Amino acid sequence: MRKTNNMTAASRKLDDVIHELAFMELGDECPVFDSDPTMARLKETGTELWIDTGDMERARSIWKSELTALTTNNTLANQVVQTGVMDEVIGETVSRLKEVAPGLSQEERVTEIGFVINCRIALRLVRAFKIRVSVELHPSMSRDIERTINYAWRYYRVCPEYFTIKIPLTPEGYLAVRTLRKEGMPINFTLGFSARQNYLAARLSNPDYLNVFLGRLNQVASENSVGNGELVGEKVALATQEALLDIRKHYPEVTSKLIGASIRNGAQVKFLAGLDVLTIPPAAMEQFLSSENSGFIGSNIGKEIQPGIDSNHSMASRFPKLWEVPESFRQFVDDLLAEGNLACMTGEELEAFCRKQSIDLFHSFSADNLKKIIDQGKIPLLKDWPEKIALDDLMTQSALQSFSKDQGALDDRIRSFL
Repeated sequence: MRKTNNMTAASRKLDDVIHELAFMELGDECPVFDSDPTMARLKETGTELWIDTGDMERARSIWKSELTALTTNNTLANQVVQTGVMDEVIGETVSRLKEVAPGLSQEERVTEIGFVINCRIALRLVRAFKIRVSVELHPSMSRDIERTINYAWRYYRVCPEYFTIKIPLTPEGYLAVRTLRKEGMPINFTLGFSARQNYLAARLSNPDYLNVFLGRLNQVASENSVGNGELVGEKVALATQEALLDIRKHYPEVTSKLIGASIRNGAQVKFLAGLDVLTIPPAAMEQFLSSENSGFIGSNIGKEIQPGIDSNHSMASRFPKLWEVPESFRQFVDDLLAEGNLACMTGEELEAFCRKQSIDLFHSFSADNLKKIIDQGKIPLLKDWPEKIALDDLMTQSALQSFSKDQGALDDRIRSFL
């Protein structure tokens, strides 16, 4: 297992103490849960069923034997921390850091305490259900390859049997995931909003899991009055699944699976049957189970989906890029993979390669741009953003900044103990 070679004795001691604080005995008990016939029929379509929450009691209220994993994120972790359930852990970690690393800056202490909290939230879920849990890195690491790799291994070391590491889709994320997967790290590559983003991720980085945040795609269409937004995210998810099936057929070394994420209701759960994975909020799962689903549950993969986009709207042309993977884009990926310096490529170099190939995946957002994104929240106002900024890129950046805002609230609670 990777150990950072340039760690000093002091930093190694700090790492060991943080590991000790983050770790939790899981016990030998293997909980047994009842089966649900409707979940069982959904699972028969080939879909893995996960639950999307950091709230252990909420997860317990919905849990059945068909469920195989949980996903958490910065927003869900913040919701748990704001209840005060982690206050004792924060206090204990603050005290130990004063003993073993009094020279740490406040922000370094916040990062280390946040690491412990994230591990403890995930381990509580592991202990309750004995399933894999996706644990997300601090958003401040999203543009730093070395820190991403370092902290990914630190998380994995805490619970290699059950932790999958979530890394956001940034230029540095693509390259860090490529390295981590070659080293055997289980990765959930998150914040994907298009088939082409995930096509590149599968072939370049080969993470265990990719994502389409489909609910937000419906929402960006409806809230910007580009149509009613129905089935926009579903179309993107299904197109991505088709692209992945094709990749796995022609490139057997690629094993990436798709997660349908940001699910908003029970109807979406049924409509997306057949996707590799669905990670479902408890409320959406309850809605799915309480609706009339006693009949056949079948897959829509390969079917023509008409999304709720008004083709006459001035911004309608921004949406097809979400579900299309044209031959020119596939050629761009081929050309990228033929580059000889991928092992040492930086995020900036990946961005430059995309620009050279006229691929608009990574816009260079200014500080003012990022402030505007934070102010607008998860769903951007499209009229404020020129068409040269691709919608998938804008949505990923909006999601990352939204998670950063929630992480900031969590960090503020930690600071109140310092």
